[in-house]
Amino acid sequence: MSGDAFFMELALKQAWKYQFLTYPNPAVGAVVVKNGAILGIGAHREAGGPHAEVYAIKTAFEQITQTPIPHTQSSKIHEYLLQNHNGLFQGCTIYTTLEPCNHVGKTPSCANLIQKLGFDRVVIGTPDHHEIAAGGRKRFANVTVGVLRQRCEELLEPFYIWQKRAFVFFKLAQTHNGKISGGYLSCKDSLTHVHKLRTKITKLLIGGNTVAVDRPTLDSRFVEGKAPDVRIYSKREFDPQIPLFSVKGREVRVSKELGFLNSPGLVMVEGGENMLKSLQQNLDWVLTFQTPDFSENRGYDVTLKTRHLHLEPMDRDVMIYSKVMNG
Repeated sequence: MSGDAFFMELALKQAWKYQFLTYPNPAVGAVVVKNGAILGIGAHREAGGPHAEVYAIKTAFEQITQTPIPHTQSSKIHEYLLQNHNGLFQGCTIYTTLEPCNHVGKTPSCANLIQKLGFDRVVIGTPDHHEIAAGGRKRFANVTVGVLRQRCEELLEPFYIWQKRAFVFFKLAQTHNGKISGGYLSCKDSLTHVHKLRTKITKLLIGGNTVAVDRPTLDSRFVEGKAPDVRIYSKREFDPQIPLFSVKGREVRVSKELGFLNSPGLVMVEGGENMLKSLQQNLDWVLTFQTPDFSENRGYDVTLKTRHLHLEPMDRDVMIYSKVMNG
C-alpha cells in the first residue's frame, strides 16, 4: 500500500464510525500529515457541526502547539485557526475522503481554510458531485484526486441516494453462527449505537409480526434522544397498549404499501425473516451487529446476496456494513 493509500485508509476508517449519523450530510474523514507523521485525524460527526477537515486540522494544531482551541462551533474554529496558525501547516499534507467544500453554508468553506493555512499538498479520495459544494480542489496548486476513489464513493453512496429517494438499510443482530432469537443479543455499545441511529433516521420501518409478538418500544432512551417516527408494514390492527404507541413526539402509522420510500430520506428497517424477505428488492444495505457467541436458536431462512463494505469493532460485537446485490 502506498503512503497516500495508507493515510486515505485511515481517513476512511474514521469516517465510517459516523456513517448515517451525519444525515442529511455525507460521512467524511480527514487526516493531517507532516513528514510521514500523523498530526490529526477527524471526521464529520453530525449535520451542522465542523467538517472532517476542521476536526483534523484542529487536532493537529492542538498537538503541535499543546494549546487547546477553546471553541466547538465550526465558524469559531475557522476564525481561531486563521488568526493563530503562524505558518504551522506549511509542509503539511491533508487527506480527505471527499473534496473539501467550496461554499459557505451552515459552516464556512473548508477549501478556503485549507488554502489560507498554507498546506503544501491536498489529497482527495473523490470529487464532490454536489453542484453547490463542488470546486474546492481548484483552489489548490498541489492536489491529487482519486486515491482509493472506489472506497470513498462506497462511503458516500447513502448520501447520493437519500437526496433522491429513501436510502433503506436493514438492521439486524445475530450470533456468530447466524442465530437471531433469544432476547437481547448485542452488547451495550451496539445497542447505544442503534439508538443514536434512531435519532437521525427519517423513519423506522418494522413488520406487523414484530409489533404484535415483541411489543417493542423502539425509542432512543439509551442516548436520551428523540424517538423515530415509525411505519408499520402490515394489514392488521394492533393493541394500542403496545409501548411504541405511547412514546411522545413521534408519529406511528400502519401501512400496507411502501410508496413513501420514493421520497428522499433515510429509513432503517428492523424486523424478522418475513420482513427481510418482503423488502429484499427495496434494500440498499444491511447493517449487522454480530456477537461472538454461538446459539441454538433459529436464524434467517433467506437467500440474499451482499458484499461487505466495512467492519467496525463495537466492544464485544462487530458492526458490518454490507451492500445488497440486487440483480
